[in-house]
Amino acid sequence: MPKNFVSTNDPNLLSEKNVKKYVLPKYNLNNCTIEQVKFKDTAKQRAVYKVTSDEQCFCLKKIYYPATTLLFVYSTIEWWHRHGINVPKLLPSKDKCRFVTYKNMIFILTPWVHGEKCDYNNPVHLYKIAVTLGEMHKCGKKFIPIEGSKVNYKCDKIDISTYKHLKNLATYSNYAFEYKDEFSKVYLKYYEKMKEIANISTSAAMSIEYENLTKTLCHGDYVNKNIIFTPDGKTWAIDFDKSSVDYAMHDVGYALRRILRRDSTNWDMDLLLKWLYVYNENIKMTVDDYKYLLSYLAFPQKYWKISRDYYNYIEKCNKQAFLTLLCKTVRTCDAHYNFVISFKKYIEDKFNITL
Repeated sequence: MPKNFVSTNDPNLLSEKNVKKYVLPKYNLNNCTIEQVKFKDTAKQRAVYKVTSDEQCFCLKKIYYPATTLLFVYSTIEWWHRHGINVPKLLPSKDKCRFVTYKNMIFILTPWVHGEKCDYNNPVHLYKIAVTLGEMHKCGKKFIPIEGSKVNYKCDKIDISTYKHLKNLATYSNYAFEYKDEFSKVYLKYYEKMKEIANISTSAAMSIEYENLTKTLCHGDYVNKNIIFTPDGKTWAIDFDKSSVDYAMHDVGYALRRILRRDSTNWDMDLLLKWLYVYNENIKMTVDDYKYLLSYLAFPQKYWKISRDYYNYIEKCNKQAFLTLLCKTVRTCDAHYNFVISFKKYIEDKFNITL
């Protein structure tokens, strides 16, 4: 595999016409149709195409990282596949390579997974994805990457970020008292409750014994767009660009926060406990896993992020747009607050501890 990687900022090179002419023949796909289904013209330029040939469909992807990182991504796909997880494998080129290059860009090809994107309003989907993530984490604990790959190793300490962000909230409250504009009035109205759950998040994080956290191979972006239910009833995970070796609860927290903060689920404690019950059938969570998850779910992330961006750019930001975002975020403040208090008590009762 080549070690060097150079991206391009010329979107014309990624046109359907160019890709069909210069990339697909390297996979022996000469008579086919191609449709660009995703394109991001950023510093990390990426593109996704749906390729149809002789009633077969493929996903062609222009990746934004070097070959050494791709080797790690390939390692994760192969590992999960060999352990019975439904994942689309990288298909070989006509030169028996798992990627092809064009103008210093790297492309990969997988089968197109036909099916229905995970529906968070469907209880069957919700609990099936808990089962699958548990299975992925169970086998991922013994993960061995392919030699030469650049392992994406995370395992960041959550207490550092939560403590820093907690202090930020106090700083922003001082700004709010100073500016006294409409955004600041809304910020201050909800500040005490937000500060309380941020304190719970920080306290839980500070009590974690990190050596007792479950460490495993993680998907990194386990959200509904990357989970497909096929007509035969199977659950497939796709898109492993953000896969890493990390704490399992980072993966779980990222998935659950996306589910719980929606209007239809609105920090539903019963949903959380049912989801974790199913997840735990495959991988047993430790008390420190629970602490990590509480810390992750408790911190008012959107409230913090919106206020950070607002006060950092207050002289040139669209104040009405930020006010709208903040009002939308605090709409679920009470539900989030009650959820955090309930989850904290559940953990304290379950393990006979005080957080």
